Amino acid sequence: MIELNADLGEGGSEDEALLPLVTSCNIACGGHAGSDEIMRRTVELARACGVAIGAHPGYEDRENFGRRELELPLQEVMDLVARQVEKLSQITAGNLHHVKPHGALYNQANRDAKLAVAVIEGIRKVSPHAIIYALPHSTLTIAARAAGMQVMAEGFADRRYRQDGSLVPRTEPGAVISNIEEAVTQALELARSQTIQTLCIHSDSPYAVAMLKAIREALEKTNR
Repeated sequence: MIELNADLGEGGSEDEALLPLVTSCNIACGGHAGSDEIMRRTVELARACGVAIGAHPGYEDRENFGRRELELPLQEVMDLVARQVEKLSQITAGNLHHVKPHGALYNQANRDAKLAVAVIEGIRKVSPHAIIYALPHSTLTIAARAAGMQVMAEGFADRRYRQDGSLVPRTEPGAVISNIEEAVTQALELARSQTIQTLCIHSDSPYAVAMLKAIREALEKTNR
């Protein structure tokens, strides 16, 4: 079955309910959201559920939840990624399964080759054996593989796509899918396409728990 992941540790109220439904989680590292205390608690919950733990570094722009695109020097991007991944790595005693950039950093790195290299280099400084979650065929995927890192191609059940395979920006109407049936349909289409290995549900999406339960059930029924 396609693996399921969720972005957690961002201060939401659904983390504990979402964890039993996923196979991996992406924990905010104090940049766009989260804190040392929240990271430790989320790691404890994830371990209790047998869920693989990954770092979720993002722009240190809490006012915009790391979802506003920034133009930072590449060295600064490399440093902030390394700093945030290191925070979670210390809490997990170096046991990080994967790293998935957050929000605007994720979207920009999936299309900007130089930024993608900076992100990957920041990750490699701390966790060179971590798996990278990225959009299929993206510049982030290319940069990770060029650096000898393993990639899991990621899809989104609760976000709409453009024709080129990128995500519709959240600033545009209809970028987020809130209808459960529509999200299930998209999840199944992505699974059938055989282009992805892991499927994300955002913990702050409307009806996230109900959506994830429905998606999991549909994937199990179709052996996806």
